This record gives sequence, structure tokens and C-alpha cells, in this order.
Amino acid sequence: MKDALSLQGKHALVCGASAGIGRATALALASLGAEVTALARREDRLSTLVPELEAAGASAARYVVADLDQRDALEETIKDLLQQHGPVHVWINNTGGPPPGSLLTTNEEQLVTALGRHLLAAQRIMKLVVPGMEEAGYGRIISVLSTSVRAPIPNLGVSNLTRAAMASWSKTLSNELPPNITINCILPGFTATERLSSLAESRANNAGKTVEEVETAWKATIPEGRLGRPEELAATIAFLASPAASYVRGVCIPIDGGRLPVI
Repeated sequence: MKDALSLQGKHALVCGASAGIGRATALALASLGAEVTALARREDRLSTLVPELEAAGASAARYVVADLDQRDALEETIKDLLQQHGPVHVWINNTGGPPPGSLLTTNEEQLVTALGRHLLAAQRIMKLVVPGMEEAGYGRIISVLSTSVRAPIPNLGVSNLTRAAMASWSKTLSNELPPNITINCILPGFTATERLSSLAESRANNAGKTVEEVETAWKATIPEGRLGRPEELAATIAFLASPAASYVRGVCIPIDGGRLPVI
């Protein structure tokens, strides 16, 4: 079983790797022996992550600075990465969610920005990395979405819409990609990240409550009784990236402590 989880000889590209689930995932893949390229906007955080990846067991580690809102520049960055370091075998498609708010108050520009950052950026990266995966006979694409794919979350209208679009994109691709290239999604529930802290502050301000009260109410909806840890989600992602998950294809896996009321 140990060999079935090994990512020795595999190159992983982890988007959104500077914090939260992306950072934890980069470290989890490194611990399985992968060569890891961490991508994000914040160079200061990426530069400190690289030695941690090496210490965790990465066969090689580097970072590239890119903004998913700047798709032309992003495409050039990925092309340079592939030219200099060879094909990507594992791609973690992960980026921060849109700001909170209702769809009733959302304007067209906000929708275009969100879909551009998530769907259009993902489409560009996919078209660049899949040929190398096909040539290598090994590919894993894993998108980090949200439980809102199954049950929309109040006051996260743009995020709900965008995550659902990404889930449909992934399922469609699962029927189009050649054998040995799998694509799956994870659906995080309430997970202790900077993003969740920001949402808690927003909810607290809007409701006239404390952040602690908001988080207590969230925990009350989770059978496991607590927030998730980024490392717990990263462990599932690492499994999906490994040879052991070779027959898992086209699914969305909730990782939410049992909170979702539907299966």
C-alpha cells in the first residue's frame, strides 16, 4: 500500500499554495515524495514554503508567482514552467472564493470576475497540462470547491454559482479525458482557514454578534462538533493524487464532518 501512495517521480502543481488548504496540500504531496511547484500571488509566503516542502520530503520544490485574474500572464507562467521542468502529473486546482453577498445584489462585473478566476483560468491551465499527462500516462486533476455544490450556502451567492459551475466542468471533463487521467473534486465544509475567519467576521458584523458566537453556531451544525483542519482535507487530496486512487473518477467528495444533510 505504501508504494500505491507514493508520488516519487511525479510533478505536482498546487495553486493557491500560500495558505490554508493549498499550503497543507503542497506539504502533503511533498511528504509522498512529489516534486512540488507552489503557485500563488504572495511571494513572501511562497518563498518560506519552499524549504518546508523540502523538509517534508519533496524530491524538488519551487514556487511561481501568478494571479489567476491575469489569465494571459498565467498562461505564460505555466508554459515556462512546463518548458523548464517538464510535465505536470498532478494539478491541484484551488483558489480563494468570491466575497460574500446575495445574487440579488450582485452585478455582472462580479460574476465575470469570479467565473474568470475559477472557470476560465482552470480551462487555460487544463489545456496546457493535459497533453503532458497523456504522454506520461498519468494525470490527476483535483479541484477544491465547497459543500455549496450540494447545498447552497446563504449569502454566498456568487461563490455558490461559481463552485457549481466548476463541479459541472469537472464532471464533463471526466467523460472526455483519456484513460489514466482522473479528475475529481473535494467539497470542504467549515475549515479553519483565513477565508473562513474572514467570513465569520463578516457574518458577525452583519448579525451584531461576536466571531465566537458565529463559530459556535457553525459547530452546532457539524456532527463531528468542530471545524475541519486544512491538513485533514489535504490528506484526502493526497490520496486522490496517488496511484491508489486510479479508479476514482468524476466524483465530488464532501469533507465536512458530516454536516451536509444530503448525500
